[in-house]
Amino acid sequence: MASEVVRPSDAELLKAQADIWRLSLSYLTPLSLRCAVELGIPTAIYRHGGAASAAELVTALSLPSTKLPFLRRLLRLLAASGVFTVDKQSSEEERYRISPVSYLLVDGIPHEDHMNHTALVLTCTSTRYIEAGIGLAEWFKRDVVTSPFEELHGATLFHESMGSLDADFHDMASEALDAHDNFGIEIAMREFRDLFEGIQSMTYCCGNFGDDKGARAIVKAFPHIKCTVLAPPKIIATKPADGAMINYVEGDMFSFIPPAQTVVLKCVKLLAQCRKAIPSRKDGGKVIIGDIMIDHSGPMLETHLLMDIGMMTMTKGRQRDEKEWSELFTKAGFSEYKILKEFGARVAFEVYP
Repeated sequence: MASEVVRPSDAELLKAQADIWRLSLSYLTPLSLRCAVELGIPTAIYRHGGAASAAELVTALSLPSTKLPFLRRLLRLLAASGVFTVDKQSSEEERYRISPVSYLLVDGIPHEDHMNHTALVLTCTSTRYIEAGIGLAEWFKRDVVTSPFEELHGATLFHESMGSLDADFHDMASEALDAHDNFGIEIAMREFRDLFEGIQSMTYCCGNFGDDKGARAIVKAFPHIKCTVLAPPKIIATKPADGAMINYVEGDMFSFIPPAQTVVLKCVKLLAQCRKAIPSRKDGGKVIIGDIMIDHSGPMLETHLLMDIGMMTMTKGRQRDEKEWSELFTKAGFSEYKILKEFGARVAFEVYP
């Protein structure tokens, strides 16, 4: 009842107003990031030796000199958000440096651990995403099973229906998905080396997009592993011959997964089939999953929850906390699981029959 609500203190109310300003305007942070990406600011700073002032960026990017004070304001917000770091000396103008965040937005870094995330920024800040989010309230009122994105656009994200509707957006979103799924593969091979040491055979389920980068990285790091990649028939023809390194198998992964000691999984809907494909635990059978696990007390909580609402809005997917993961494993017929370690915003699971 309203009478039971305690009136906040004056200080709390003033802070609450400031919080409403922050929450209501926070969409300008990703849009400012989009602006920086579209202008090419991270790449320009990188090519300027890793640090540049706003005035130097105006010159490097051929922007009108009248935009200099506005660029300073943009850079100030992005630096406060961690996109750049800033050097400030009393007698000189601030110089903005590449941070780990903007490093992933630089074009043309020749390093195996680098993957440009520009397409991810542009996809998540696109009008197609934003309009789907704006329509959330209306979506909640309707008894529909499609996502807000699909309800609005009449097409499914990452599906050929999206390609038919808007080929350029579909290509950009697919590139964004590649960065989301495959960044950090080389890092994972170093972080989880002991995870693969005892494995002799492995089935890698690469999903409907035929993405086998993870499988290729594994067999490169561990050439003793006999690797089978399960992919849709239309994907197999595009794959180069790898001799004995990788055996590509056509098939519907929701119906059958080739038997192996270990299954590496990118789609949790396949868990029940994975259970049938692996031997007993005493014979080394296990499934390896790398995915987000919502940590209600950890530093990644906001990121996890934003990813969850993002999936709710754009797809039919979701993120899970440990209790929900445990229930999923049990329902699929597994007896035990182990959380190995955190890996950025994800964790690695070993799941046992």
